[in-house]
Order: sequence, then structure tokens, then C-alpha cells
Amino acid sequence: MSSALTRAELLALPATVDLETAGRAFGLKRSTTYALAKRGELPVRTLRLGRALRVVTAELHEALGLRPQEEAGLRTDVGASAGALELSSSVQA
Repeated sequence: MSSALTRAELLALPATVDLETAGRAFGLKRSTTYALAKRGELPVRTLRLGRALRVVTAELHEALGLRPQEEAGLRTDVGASAGALELSSSVQA
């Protein structure tokens, strides 16, 4: 059995992960992870890409209560301020 992922490993994951890695994040065995996914009971959506099942890492982080942007000291309101800047530029034109 693979061990559960550490916080640092969770934060370093790519944009999507395979089902086994997602299961490790929850501390689940491979067979349990696949059984839950098959029944639609995994706490994250699974994406079928060809024959592979993938999980979006952002959803995994959310389900686990992790906030990678805040932990990295990044602003979470950047999109809002960029939109305000765009709006103010168009008003001046």
C-alpha cells in the first residue's frame, strides 16, 4: 500500500492527477479509491480522458481544505483587480 501524501507533496501536484494519487491524498487504498469512483462517491469529480481517470488538483485541494494560493502568499483577488483595471481603461477611451 502506498502511504498518504504529505502537505508539501499535495501542494506540488500538477494540474490533474491519476485516480490512485487522488486516493493517496485521502489516505485510501487503490481498490477503495476505484470502488468509490465507480459508485460516484469520491468527494471530487473524476474526468475520463480516453481510458484514464483523472482528478483536477484544485478540486482535490478544496476537498482537503487546502488553500495553495494563500499558503504561497499569493493574492486571491488578482482577477477582480485586473477586471477593474480593464474597466477603468475602457471608460477613459
